[in-house]
Amino acid sequence: MKFDRTAFIPLTAFALGTWQVQRLGWKTELLARFEDRLVRDPLPLPPRIDPDAIKDFDYRRVYATGHFRHDQEMLIGPRMHDGEDGYLIVTPLEREDTKDGKSTKILVCRGWISKKKADQRTRPKSLPQGLVTVQGLLREPWKKNRFTPDNKPEEGKFYFPDVKQMAELTSSQVVWVEETMKPDLVEAYNRQDAGVPIGRPPEVNLRNNHTQYIFTWYSLSLATSIMLWMVVKKPGTIASRRIKQSKEW
Repeated sequence: MKFDRTAFIPLTAFALGTWQVQRLGWKTELLARFEDRLVRDPLPLPPRIDPDAIKDFDYRRVYATGHFRHDQEMLIGPRMHDGEDGYLIVTPLEREDTKDGKSTKILVCRGWISKKKADQRTRPKSLPQGLVTVQGLLREPWKKNRFTPDNKPEEGKFYFPDVKQMAELTSSQVVWVEETMKPDLVEAYNRQDAGVPIGRPPEVNLRNNHTQYIFTWYSLSLATSIMLWMVVKKPGTIASRRIKQSKEW
């Protein structure tokens, strides 16, 4: 019956609100853990990194020294920044392993550039040569959104950062570091004009909308409970008419 199905609405909304309370607790604890890692001094990134251990260092500030392999640069896009279309630049950083003298590479997301600066020839200042030291956040590999198209590495087209795929393509470790910079509007404009990547700020960018969801679901549960109570108490409902008819028979 329609009445019976309606009775489940406030119960379902209440259950979803309770679930969001649990999610809020989990997200709050997670954010606190990441924030604690951000305030610590940056760690030197070891030559060899266990990919399975990265989750325990997500959002940890690190630094690494090496040479950028601009010949293996990859552009991920489109990506919007302040209303302008552009790309994220990912460049392997080649480092020498002091133990055996062999070189290893990690993937560095250097930041955002505008679409008109996609060609390296238009941005010579964005191609530092020689030994460089990169400071940024060690991050877990991204998860692909189901609405995002698949990458086409054979065509040089990347729509999302598939860290494992990019590492295989460039013979790098499955390690993703996001280069950071202090928020500075003037510096960002100067970099944009020169085609120098605008790094991300050193902060946690996880969304936490669970409080809003809690209010929404509990409000819906309360509203539908009141509506259901009014329907049950209202005289002349289908249920009451059926009871009346059965007494007359």
